[in-house]
Amino acid sequence: MAGEADLDVEKLAATTDEDIRGYKAQDGFADMPSGPARPVLAPAEVRTRLGLTQEAFARALQIPVATLRNWEQNRKLPDPAARSLLNAVAREPEAVLRALGSPVAAPAKRLSR
Repeated sequence: MAGEADLDVEKLAATTDEDIRGYKAQDGFADMPSGPARPVLAPAEVRTRLGLTQEAFARALQIPVATLRNWEQNRKLPDPAARSLLNAVAREPEAVLRALGSPVAAPAKRLSR
């Protein structure tokens, strides 16, 4: 299945907090605080809850429709900036789309999760 991760359970179980700090430093995230995980909303869920087509949602986010389709079909994952944008749109659609100068009017409802 697309999007399924290969998980080495033994390696995961053996990973220490010190290992994690080292991995974060290697990846350039040493200064980022660890915190509780937030749920990641699926791009298709955000789009359909707003009542937008793929074309309209891609236009509103100023991204190629092919990019949105790749996200929705799990061919590619949104990068961290795109995930932040999707979460912002899910929580405050009118404000974010207005800030983007989007010609698309979003329904006046927030998506909670």
